[in-house]
Amino acid sequence: MIREIGRSGLKVRAVGLGGMPMSVRPDRPSEADSIKTLHAAFAAGTDFVDTANVYCLDDADIGHNERLIAKALSTWKGRVVVATKGGLTRPGGRWARDGRPESLRRACEESLKALGVDCIELYQLHVPDEKVPYADTLGALKRLQDEGKVRHIGLSNVALSQLDAALKVVRVQSVQNQLNPKDTEDIESGLVKACAERGVAYLPYCPVGGGHGHAGLARHPRLAGLAARNGVSPYCVVLAWLLSLGEHVIPIPGASKIASAVDSAKAVSVRLSSEDLAAVASL
Repeated sequence: MIREIGRSGLKVRAVGLGGMPMSVRPDRPSEADSIKTLHAAFAAGTDFVDTANVYCLDDADIGHNERLIAKALSTWKGRVVVATKGGLTRPGGRWARDGRPESLRRACEESLKALGVDCIELYQLHVPDEKVPYADTLGALKRLQDEGKVRHIGLSNVALSQLDAALKVVRVQSVQNQLNPKDTEDIESGLVKACAERGVAYLPYCPVGGGHGHAGLARHPRLAGLAARNGVSPYCVVLAWLLSLGEHVIPIPGASKIASAVDSAKAVSVRLSSEDLAAVASL
């Protein structure tokens, strides 16, 4: 199952991989173990990885996840599309918005260095900064694209109104927001549907509940029953439900272990009945 990221021409397998869990916890996996997890995901067919400069412990650790991915790719022969983000900082381990044009430029240049590339395939604004005029932030992204540092532009953590405002300034290829059976705001607001209408890919993060919610979701009796009946994990069932929302939907489940990365990749082969899909949606 192959899907295009917006109208970019970038075609990837329909389930990607989120790199965040490998880098943000004090008890994060070793570099060697993370590289093994990335290689296992690639071997299972995953060819799209999402990262960010702030997937790290704090500002002194900026670029940790990007460097991990670059190292894994240096010993991998297959093609993998890497998306990264700018617009946040990690002072003292906190998450702080910074959408100033000069900060985005610096973040982008640091990401280029960390990833070891001359141009980032998909560069996403991590979150709009209410202290900076949106047009200024978008203009900075457009200049980075015009200079060849960024090939395609995406947005993250945005509402429909922010997507439409951005589309007046730049060609947006993707929106990355949180979406799972217990957090369906973007379905209810019409954002998922609007992305399809505008030719924008929708990349659900925390698609199986995130670091704190995935265990509880997997224990849900209705979901557990669906998984048992289909012979797959509960997480595969949820990912298959997300894939059914449209050809523009490309979930990016996070993973820090080989088993999780390989399991997520199997979701592209799961076929759920209309009754099963309705059951997941009702969770």
